[in-house]
Amino acid sequence: MSDALHPDLPGLPEDGLLSLGEYLDMQRAIGQETRYRILHALLREGELSASELADALDVPSNRLHYHLDELVDVGLVQNRKRKDRGGDGLYSYYEATALGETLMTHGVAELIAEERDLRERYA
Repeated sequence: MSDALHPDLPGLPEDGLLSLGEYLDMQRAIGQETRYRILHALLREGELSASELADALDVPSNRLHYHLDELVDVGLVQNRKRKDRGGDGLYSYYEATALGETLMTHGVAELIAEERDLRERYA
């Protein structure tokens, strides 16, 4: 799809940090239901551990980690390691990145809101 055929679509900035492929990878990642639910939970609840996410989403730990890794790899979620007060060792916590929040807020959420508006308008 070229910009000449679709002049209303924004082009990539010449000095941008991300390639079109990276943007598309993010979109594909969020297109999977479990990853969508993970990102939604992180945006709703804030920073969560993998066990908290597994409990909240009722997803087995091994499957959850696979999806968390996918979200981290494309830059929608970050993994922070920190010490818990009074605990030994480091613990992993996950949180949505600014890109993850933007994709959910201005991507999927806008599509859902648009569908709701259309249903109300034409029902």
